[in-house]
Amino acid sequence: MQKNKSSSSNQPGRRYEEYAYVLDYKSRAKSLTVKGREGILITAVGGGRLVLLEILAIPDSSFEVSEKIYIGKNDRTKILSVLGKLEYRQISNSAQSELGTVIEFLVEDNESKFVDHLNKAQAITPRIHALELIPGIGKTYMKAMLDERSKNPFQSYDDLQQRVGFKEPAKQIAKRVVEEITGNTRMNIFVKR
Repeated sequence: MQKNKSSSSNQPGRRYEEYAYVLDYKSRAKSLTVKGREGILITAVGGGRLVLLEILAIPDSSFEVSEKIYIGKNDRTKILSVLGKLEYRQISNSAQSELGTVIEFLVEDNESKFVDHLNKAQAITPRIHALELIPGIGKTYMKAMLDERSKNPFQSYDDLQQRVGFKEPAKQIAKRVVEEITGNTRMNIFVKR
């Protein structure tokens, strides 16, 4: 499994996705983000920043839903360019219906990234901890997670489940990511704006 990492351009602080996960694609369509661009258009979610992207593919390429595609700056094999970011309301009904499944796959595929996030999550306010924003984690699980990670950081979803008893952490994280992408949250802990 390859790690998702962002690469930097010449602009300080500017980060780009290396990989994206396909939600939907149309073999002949007009871009929603760049006037005059058309061709094979992919709606995808970036593997690092978890934002919705519109991507222009090389002619005659084909894709599968949930497929992990390389969109980095160099040596692209199926992608011409990343055209821009999309809002949830702009994506097709098909992409919207696939979002939960694809995000769950992405969260499983990037286990170390999300486990690391759980190991480093901090309080947002004096009354709310970032961990509590994940569905299924209330005060009891949050306290158990903080206690356990202070002894030894979590190594995997299974490790977390065995040590704390929190069931299906990947599914719960995926639910939160979907809530953030769809705009149904006041604050984001996973999706970058």
